[in-house]
Amino acid sequence: MLDAMKTIEMREAGGPDVLEVGSRPLPAPAAHEVLVKVTAAGVNGPDLVQRRGHYPPPKGASDLLGLEVSGEVAAVGADVSAWSVGDRICALTNGGGYAEYVAIDAGHCLPIPDGVSEIDAAGLCETFFTVWSNCFLGRGPAKGQIFLVHGGAGGIGSTATQLGAALGMRVFTTCANDDDAGFCRANGAERAINYRTEDFVEIVRAAGGASLILDIIGGDYIARNIKAAKADSRIVQLAFNAGSKVEIDLMPVMLKRLTYTGSTLRSRPDAFKATVAADLKEKVWPLFADGTLKTNTHAVLPFEQAAEAHQMMEAARHRGKILLTP
Repeated sequence: MLDAMKTIEMREAGGPDVLEVGSRPLPAPAAHEVLVKVTAAGVNGPDLVQRRGHYPPPKGASDLLGLEVSGEVAAVGADVSAWSVGDRICALTNGGGYAEYVAIDAGHCLPIPDGVSEIDAAGLCETFFTVWSNCFLGRGPAKGQIFLVHGGAGGIGSTATQLGAALGMRVFTTCANDDDAGFCRANGAERAINYRTEDFVEIVRAAGGASLILDIIGGDYIARNIKAAKADSRIVQLAFNAGSKVEIDLMPVMLKRLTYTGSTLRSRPDAFKATVAADLKEKVWPLFADGTLKTNTHAVLPFEQAAEAHQMMEAARHRGKILLTP
């Protein structure tokens, strides 16, 4: 095994141009960790926010970007029994994925699903852990209910659309153009709403109202989501691309008995993430083998083009996941 590894470093906080190739010593796995030789790493919204200087890593986590990878187990910690050297896995990391090697909590690793390539598997964990834990973990089926997914063509949106459809929900998505709408429908959306020319509030309310809303936009969508929701529904906020500071009338929340919630995954306890991993392995991973779920990889770029990958994501020029390979 090499003494040093290639990494993607941030010279400073800023735009995509601050990313550059670097080198570091290989991390040593702790007793509960595995060391993974990275095949590919996913690019996600939190990576962009951290690069801008607004999402510092938790205490003890790597300062490198990268919250999900796929690859081969290269070494195992003293207390690890579930994995062996040579196993092929995909995993949720706590940072450090933009590197040739990364140490990961063994409980946050999953086998690569049957029918999924090792490269494509790098784009699974961050979005599936996030959507499953916020929307479906520990909750009964909501077949026939409307699930409104904003940003349906992106990584979170395409994952949520597929999961909602697989669970029998009526998925409505918002998207920017007709091509994105076709992509959303191919993922199982009943209705893909072009937010530039259509009003999602009118369309969703005419269909009966949403019982679950997943939003990454924020801004004026917060008040509009409350209008689109039916009584006793949940609104899950995962990001605020249009801003988090708004003035809204909360009376409809009371009158409709709405639940408005949200979370960031990275700061959740390791035990919680391990619980999500086990639930995904049991209930979701088999759906890849039978073709119910599929990967949506938009682009695979080498580490040297990490800046281009971030530019692509910031410009919303992608459908599905953007991946980096060492």
